[in-house]
Amino acid sequence: MRIGLFGGTFDPPHQAHLAAALLALKRLKLDRVWWLVTPGNPLKNTRGLAPLPERIAAVRALTTHPRIDITGLEAVIKTRYTYDTISWLLARCPGVRFVWIMGADNLRSFHRWQKWHKIAELVPIVVIDRLGPSLYAAASPAGNVLARVRIPEHAAAALPDRKPPVWAFLHGLKSPLSSTALRALRTRRGTSSRARRKSASKPKSTKSGGKKRGKKKGPNRKFAAKTSRHQGRKKRAR
Repeated sequence: MRIGLFGGTFDPPHQAHLAAALLALKRLKLDRVWWLVTPGNPLKNTRGLAPLPERIAAVRALTTHPRIDITGLEAVIKTRYTYDTISWLLARCPGVRFVWIMGADNLRSFHRWQKWHKIAELVPIVVIDRLGPSLYAAASPAGNVLARVRIPEHAAAALPDRKPPVWAFLHGLKSPLSSTALRALRTRRGTSSRARRKSASKPKSTKSGGKKRGKKKGPNRKFAAKTSRHQGRKKRAR
């Protein structure tokens, strides 16, 4: 059994993710792809991250391919890092030939992953072309270290059968879609929507804009009576 492991937060998942999974499935002649939706990325700020069940549901809405399985495995087995997840799978699935699937943008930062050297020693890795990151991914720190174990693209179908460390780069996918950009768009729309609701809830001001007119107070009765008596005495004195 040849299984590709495609991990990430996928917030949100999009067509470029699906295209990467399908490209690996076809070019590596995989039996299945396990789409691992992770609770969070240790290298990224998870504030504002959509809940795991929502992200799993979003991936399931994106694809119903019969050879792609969507799972939140890491939340179940309580692993936080890729190395631990792969080690757990290898211990429980003897005989399965796993391949780690990643985008070119992840190869660029792969040297920051915990135990990244050991990940490369556990399973073969396939890197999928991405618009932009592909130009410099192979020249990244991890790309330079692993350059000696890279196999040509035309030999990629044999990747699952090779002993790690070994990796291949697959071209052909040049999608500009980005989860980071889609999250930013979602945040802007949410902020705009809240602002509109807040504005609509404010009470409307009166158009007159003038001060309210109160009743005109009449003269003080005591003062008027006193003045009248005083004027009467003045007339009699005359």
